[in-house]
Amino acid sequence: MLREIPTHLIGGPLGAGKTSLIRSLLAQKPAGERWAVLVNEFGEIGLDAALLATDVDGVAIGEVAGGCLCCVNGVPFQVGLGRLLRRARPDRLFIEPSGLGHPQALWRQLQAPPWSGVLALQPLVVVLDAAALASGQPLPEAQEQALEAAGMLLLNKSETLDATQRCAVRARLPVLPLRWSVRGHLALRDLPTSVAGEGSATTWAALPEAPAQLGTVLPAERPLRAVREQDGQFAIGWRLAPSVRFDRVAVDAWLNRLSGLRRAKAVLHCADGWYAANAAPFVDNWGKSSWRRDNRLELILAAGADEEALEEAFLACRMVAE
Repeated sequence: MLREIPTHLIGGPLGAGKTSLIRSLLAQKPAGERWAVLVNEFGEIGLDAALLATDVDGVAIGEVAGGCLCCVNGVPFQVGLGRLLRRARPDRLFIEPSGLGHPQALWRQLQAPPWSGVLALQPLVVVLDAAALASGQPLPEAQEQALEAAGMLLLNKSETLDATQRCAVRARLPVLPLRWSVRGHLALRDLPTSVAGEGSATTWAALPEAPAQLGTVLPAERPLRAVREQDGQFAIGWRLAPSVRFDRVAVDAWLNRLSGLRRAKAVLHCADGWYAANAAPFVDNWGKSSWRRDNRLELILAAGADEEALEEAFLACRMVAE
């Protein structure tokens, strides 16, 4: 039977540090517990699951790419969450919607069937970019609305702010429990929780499911490309065979001169191993990765980018075989 899985919804705008927060929490998972994470991205490639890849035992990652998790009644979400719960049978669940999504709508809908009684929703955590707020940047409307349902605000990227700037940021926000953070760190004991109710139990067989999908064979010569455009946002991503290696310095140089770049996520096989990066705007912030399945890169830019030119520039960063 399945009943009242503690579930943490992690909201926040693009680039605020939601994935960094979840990575920090995964590193603190108590031994013997099973955790699961469902992530959603605006693009179609699916980078967050790769970025969250970990050597920690008892962690299962699922993803719903190319859409908005706030469409909780849609088939991709129902199937993705049902499949993850059935596979992981977790003691705790984290859900990270896209920074371009609507976390408040998702928060409300997760309290309705078929998930009421299955998920014990904990207070909503909203991750915000403290430095961006201090500079006067507005929050997207969907994230402003999410503050109304928030149980905690995590003000990430706060290391450069002085006391005056912090006071100014606080004045912009509703009065809520608040933590200042660097690199998305939050002690597990500080994660807001609530007492689970006595919801009705659900059997595993009652969860939405779909037939298993066949794996994709990736060629080494040309990447698998996926593109999505919506509401003035353009996402393009690539997957390549794991045997291909990339020059990180060349990738950095290309992305740092790329006009209109809003977001870059990557997991790449390089000369000295596998590395991941996740930044907006892109900077040299590579870290070692336990991912080995394939090379992945995804960019979010202003609409109208030249797909072919972007792909050729990416492929030019490959290392020449010796």
